[in-house]
Amino acid sequence: MRTYLNLTFLVALAFACSPKEQEETLIDYTTLSDEERLEIAKEIAQETIIVDGHVDLPYRMKVGGFTLQREVLDVSVRTPDGNFDFPRAKEGGLDAPFMSIYIPAGLQQTPGSSKALADSLIRMTERLAETFPDKFAMAYSPADVEANFSEGKISLPMGMENGSALEDDIANVAYFQERGIRYITLTHGKANLIGDSSYDTVRLYNGLSEYGEQVVAEMNRVGIMVDLSHVSDDTFKDALAVTKVPAIASHSSVRAITPGFERNMNDGLIQGLAKNGGVMMINFGGTFIDSAYAAGADKVREHLINYMAENNLSRSDSSFKAYASEYTQANNPFPTVQRVADHIDYVKNLVGIDYIGLGSDFDGVGDSLPTGLKDVSMYPNLIAELLKRGYTREEIEKICYKNVFRVWKAVEDYAASQK
Repeated sequence: MRTYLNLTFLVALAFACSPKEQEETLIDYTTLSDEERLEIAKEIAQETIIVDGHVDLPYRMKVGGFTLQREVLDVSVRTPDGNFDFPRAKEGGLDAPFMSIYIPAGLQQTPGSSKALADSLIRMTERLAETFPDKFAMAYSPADVEANFSEGKISLPMGMENGSALEDDIANVAYFQERGIRYITLTHGKANLIGDSSYDTVRLYNGLSEYGEQVVAEMNRVGIMVDLSHVSDDTFKDALAVTKVPAIASHSSVRAITPGFERNMNDGLIQGLAKNGGVMMINFGGTFIDSAYAAGADKVREHLINYMAENNLSRSDSSFKAYASEYTQANNPFPTVQRVADHIDYVKNLVGIDYIGLGSDFDGVGDSLPTGLKDVSMYPNLIAELLKRGYTREEIEKICYKNVFRVWKAVEDYAASQK
């Protein structure tokens, strides 16, 4: 009788739940075959909003010569290289890639040039949406992303990678908010007027500068998310002490898995960001997720440079590309999608599911991307791996968009309260 009552209760519970909840109640994804899990993962990717915190398409378009006449680079159709285009994004279920308005640190030496490039890349992103309005649309809020998702369009929210574009004028924070920027990565490869960088051996301020503290406060006031990827550990801690709202790390991974790589986040920073209510968006780049691959990549790079010189070849030569691909695979195999899932597992076990997002760095980390996550068509492979590890659909939705939406909305709400 007890077995009968339990079965009756489970059946009644299943019918009382929503279709999604019924699926969670009735299906144990870990018992399915890899093929079955991948099919479910593809469905989840299409039905769920996927936000990626960092895609370097704007700078790729600049280098590729984007024009309205589509003469050089047209990402509305499938492209032979790069990691992002419309067809592959739709295949992978990507709905809101944050367009990285990337400002090289070297421009800091020429006053005005960083802001000028930022304006140019913002306009280039806007032109992409204007040129292909049936495929792309700008997005300045979670509500915009949801509206575009319902129309089958890919949203183009923007984040500025390197606060150097603010120059030395605090008024530029509000200016870039009005231009559509919704997060600012405080530094990039070098210390700037705002603070110290993880990649820079020079520590100008041992954290945030006084101007940097003003910048963070002003970002809070106008509604721009504070992005702590790229900053030094002390800058990270200082920014968390100043901000009144949750922050993000738009494209960082776990330092415990890549010891000594300060660009990634150690346990204390991850815990600090979680206490702040923020979100850590996992970077897919091979050097970000696997120390052995990073060390091997340096040796492979040295060999290939010597090979080019000895054979009078360039990187664009087809014979070099073929040799480089074969040599790399033989001497330093790429990490796999499982390694990205390891980083997600680590953060979940350390601080919980509510503080994790995706920040691939597509079009920004070259050919280092792991097997199974080579471009924007492959998010289902990561979702399938998470299902295999016992993640629920609700947990996957949090990783894909709900966590970052929570932060984004909190930043919006705080800014609205300051008016």
